[in-house]
Amino acid sequence: MSHRRTTIADFDTLAEKFCPANTLTVMCRNIRTLHNFEPPATVEEIHASALQYVRKISGMNKPSAVNAEAFDSAVEAITLITHRLVHSLKTTAPPKDREVEAAKARARSAERYAVAK
Repeated sequence: MSHRRTTIADFDTLAEKFCPANTLTVMCRNIRTLHNFEPPATVEEIHASALQYVRKISGMNKPSAVNAEAFDSAVEAITLITHRLVHSLKTTAPPKDREVEAAKARARSAERYAVAK
């Protein structure tokens, strides 16, 4: 069986078919923004996000032996394309500070999960 290489146009077509623009408003909580941080996103952070993404869409935390190759291949491919994307994006906004953003996230979490008094 012959496989042709998937192109960006293929993804655009699938996105239009299965993910109408008005439905793409919420992102998985565990997948973090990687663009425009100082220092820049590391390979480990990009890989962790790719792994979370594949886990989310596959519905598997750890694939069975029969699915391990497909799962690992997907993680590798998404890591690569995400690295390419994150490091090619341009912005005029100043880079975000990781510690400041982490403190903001902790504050939002504390507010969200605060026990009512």
